[in-house]
Amino acid sequence: MTTKQMLQFVTRAQQTPEKRAVSERRVDFDEIYNQYKPDAAADQAGRCSQCGVPFCQIHCPLQNNIPDWLMLTAEGRLEEAYEVSSATNTFPEVCGRICPQDRLCEGNCVIEQSGHGTVTIGSVEKYITDTAWEEGWVKPIRAKRERRESIGIIGAGPGGLAAAERLRRRGYQVHVYDRYDRVGGLMIYGIPNFKLEKDVVQRRTAWLEEGGVQFHLNCNVGEDVSFAELRDKHDAVLIATGVYKAREMQVPGRGLGNVIPAMDYLTASNRTGLGDSVAAVEDGTLDAKGKNIVVVGGGDTAMDCVRTAVRQGANTVKCLYRRDRINMPGSQREVQNAEEEGVEFVWLSAPEAFVGDDTVTGVRAVQMRLGRPDATGRRTPKPIEGSAEVHECDLAILALGFDPEDLPTLYGEPDLPVTRWGTVRIDHTTKMTALDGVFAAGDIVRGASLVVWAIRDGRDAADKIHEFIDAKGRLAAAAE
Repeated sequence: MTTKQMLQFVTRAQQTPEKRAVSERRVDFDEIYNQYKPDAAADQAGRCSQCGVPFCQIHCPLQNNIPDWLMLTAEGRLEEAYEVSSATNTFPEVCGRICPQDRLCEGNCVIEQSGHGTVTIGSVEKYITDTAWEEGWVKPIRAKRERRESIGIIGAGPGGLAAAERLRRRGYQVHVYDRYDRVGGLMIYGIPNFKLEKDVVQRRTAWLEEGGVQFHLNCNVGEDVSFAELRDKHDAVLIATGVYKAREMQVPGRGLGNVIPAMDYLTASNRTGLGDSVAAVEDGTLDAKGKNIVVVGGGDTAMDCVRTAVRQGANTVKCLYRRDRINMPGSQREVQNAEEEGVEFVWLSAPEAFVGDDTVTGVRAVQMRLGRPDATGRRTPKPIEGSAEVHECDLAILALGFDPEDLPTLYGEPDLPVTRWGTVRIDHTTKMTALDGVFAAGDIVRGASLVVWAIRDGRDAADKIHEFIDAKGRLAAAAE
């Protein structure tokens, strides 16, 4: 096969992997897309126009060499395609599943802009890496030489794991500390199986362990081990905790029963899927079965909540969002999947109170109109007087985003610098905080964002940690 089989976007229609029937996927937590067949993956990769300026790559946070691995896939050279893909991405099989490609690579594909339908980049990426695992092409990390220096990483989410992999390849002794009992952070406890099956994450965890990364789980920094101890023990420390503190809604009735944060709900569901016994699910508190559910928010976390509620057997599921569909922050693809599965979206609707006696029985929301754009360019929602209505519910889930925890207090480290938003302040050139040898990366620096950005930040921080330790070594050698 030659590159003459590329540029087939005019004669070859876009075709995504087959999506499972709604009647099937509404009742289980399996991933909703089937795998590409080899010929179909090659055909779709061959639609790539091999742009001189690849906008798909430019708009990928990891700068993945997308045209290159599409061409290799079209030519049937899948092992090489995996090598190219994994060179820039620690978790290509994860990004292929959960990245909002419609807002990143695929949304900026040149043939999409010309009306021919984007190359299905995410699905091909997933196919390449899943095939690599099946064929045994994914090899354990093997450092060329072992180094005596050790690095402590706080947080076993995508940013921390990406940094761990990159540092381990350079031979550092890498120790990852996490408060939870499993590795993966948001990937294991936040994202539902129908988007990212947990064995995909656990497979990577085993790969990291086999490569020499050491995990210390159920370890809460500031309680089980002090931040000062980590600094003494390691040559550098990376803070990659993510942001998990749920944003609150200060409205009447917030204290009613059955008004819960999204992460509590998703974590309970994911733990149940992993085989854990979760009391709040078993007693029905965090189970949507037979209930009327209202989810407040318009991001991907809200989409995860509404689609989880459907699978748990909710009676009705509504999503209230204060802007319209075009201005929502979540993936349009996820909205479409949710609509297919029976979720009702109430656009331009802002909750102003939760109603009920002891437990919530409804959400009173006012209709909104969009005013002038704000500083970010998004149109500001304004309430319409006299438009309030009550949406009946037995369980209200708040998916309003996440803020950082108060790390200086938690860690007993008042000198750890933070911004006015509570994120850790770093020098963006060195990725280091004002504390010598303490670095930070991912959401704890940039605020709640995408998994792919956390991976990018973790890899960048690892490179800067390596530069820092090498510079210290040169200074020590010069002083002798």
